[in-house]
Amino acid sequence: MRSLPRPLDPVRSIKIKIGLILIGAGAAGMTWFSLWLGWFPLWTSVTAIIVALTTLQFLAHGMTSPLREMTTAARRMAQGDYSWRVRASSRDEVGQLAEAFNQMAADLAAADRQRRELIANVSHELRTPITALHGLLENIVDGVAEAEPAMMQTALAQTERLGRLVTELLDLSRVDAGVVALARAPINVPDFLDDVVAEARVNAAGAGRDVRFQIAAPHVVVPGDRERLHQVFANLLDNAVRHSPPGGVVLVRAERHDDHLLIAVADQGAGIPAGERDRVFERFTRGERPTGGGTGLGLAIARWVVQLHRGTIAVVDPEPDRGGCHIHVTLPLQAA
Repeated sequence: MRSLPRPLDPVRSIKIKIGLILIGAGAAGMTWFSLWLGWFPLWTSVTAIIVALTTLQFLAHGMTSPLREMTTAARRMAQGDYSWRVRASSRDEVGQLAEAFNQMAADLAAADRQRRELIANVSHELRTPITALHGLLENIVDGVAEAEPAMMQTALAQTERLGRLVTELLDLSRVDAGVVALARAPINVPDFLDDVVAEARVNAAGAGRDVRFQIAAPHVVVPGDRERLHQVFANLLDNAVRHSPPGGVVLVRAERHDDHLLIAVADQGAGIPAGERDRVFERFTRGERPTGGGTGLGLAIARWVVQLHRGTIAVVDPEPDRGGCHIHVTLPLQAA
């Protein structure tokens, strides 16, 4: 929408703007008073008053137009339209308010988009296992199939998938609420990684995946919430196993640096394109890997847990002679 010019936009203070309008109004009043006393010719005084009032109206309209635009935009947002923006060309307090309003509108639009994506993705993730379970149970009830161990194993896998989704959604609600406290305790890194890898090895064997694990970790102790960190690395290893080729090797390596511990998890799969490496930590993002993924919440929750420990997690460039996906997690050696 094209708006009228705002000649007072370069003025940095609304007080000065109001002062200029008051001066103009005073000049118009003095001109009218002079006309009433007969000091000026009639046509000169009338012309001066008309020019003064027109100028005042023009300036006042330019000053208040951002406020009117914000009113219109607020009404549109109340109806669910977050695309309206206010022209923020003024350099005074009203201009700053307009910039803040536009930022708020952008944030609300992003939140509304995430809400819609959340509903769509959760619906999709729930529909898949529920449909599979419904089909299995319907076949058993109708006598088409018998409750054989293989079929029951499939049903169990689908219920476990539902359970993981519910758990991740609960964690997601805690992320948004920011109410989770960490149960910090000293963690022996080699023992911790052995436990995580042992669990990942059992899960890989149960899923029929031919993957080997290699662990390299010095004797070091870090403070942290063992259960939450176990959740992080269990998710990283699960992703590495699912994206590894048959006979591939998943490497778990820990290195002690000056004030932090670096733990790297690497597979020999296709890797993650450079343009997707930041997005994989967003909610419901699986990246562009060629094989199937999970719910798209695991890495988002992993980043949240690592950040609670005042650490970092990132996808880094793979080693030249290895390839695959390399994820580095850093944890401070001293509790904050």
